Amino acid sequence: GPLRPCLPARLATPDRRIRLAPELLLPELERANAELLAAGAEAAGRGRPHAGAGSAPLRLIGRRLLRSNNSWMHNLPRLARGPNECTLLMHPDDAAQRGLRDGQTVRVRSRTGEVRVPLRVSDEIMRGVVSLPHGFGHDRPRVRLRVAATRPGASINDLTDELELDRPSGNAAFSGVSVHVEAG
Repeated sequence: GPLRPCLPARLATPDRRIRLAPELLLPELERANAELLAAGAEAAGRGRPHAGAGSAPLRLIGRRLLRSNNSWMHNLPRLARGPNECTLLMHPDDAAQRGLRDGQTVRVRSRTGEVRVPLRVSDEIMRGVVSLPHGFGHDRPRVRLRVAATRPGASINDLTDELELDRPSGNAAFSGVSVHVEAG
């Protein structure tokens, strides 16, 4: 039959309204906003470059790559060809602040571990954030991926922190882990 409007009568909420901002999330949005504002103010106040461990922490996020949606794809010779894609992506301003350059090996350190990985400097990522692809780390004992083992890469799992939680849900937060990056 013909389409007939049915909202808001079909909404099952007491006042027939959609809750786009659940009460549980509002305090978390305020906390996140305050954290972002503080980070922005800190970044704006950083005048001259400085390097190494004294640099402000960055937030680590993962990323998916076109030819490596899953780690098993690293074991297909055709997909494993080409340049090394297991690189840390960093904004040029963050790299300059730390005295880092494109292509050099850097040490990425979190509370739980560290990895060494080639740096890719790019404005494709925002300041204050670095990104490492998922699915690498094929140099572990008992890994039976012959092709992938020739280009093991760094595992983002070595940096994630079981103590960093998503406050509203209590789930592990695998994105936004605090890390330091320096020449490595």
